[in-house]
Amino acid sequence: MKRLDLDDLPPKIAQLLSGLAEGEELVLVQGGAVAGRLHGGAAPAPATPDEPEPYNNQRAAEIFEQFRSAVEDEF
Repeated sequence: MKRLDLDDLPPKIAQLLSGLAEGEELVLVQGGAVAGRLHGGAAPAPATPDEPEPYNNQRAAEIFEQFRSAVEDEF
């Protein structure tokens, strides 16, 4: 993934980029041709639990049963 630090840009450009609303699109043009598109709205950060979820035998059994059932249905 490429990264662009808004602090390194002229203020007007940094404001334009950081001010994009959710669902708003910014078209980047160079030499009259579209060079890229940016879409506003940051994706929510994935939730990271503080502690890993403990192993659950019942849930593992349910998943295995679903898998076994799907395999039997196919063959």
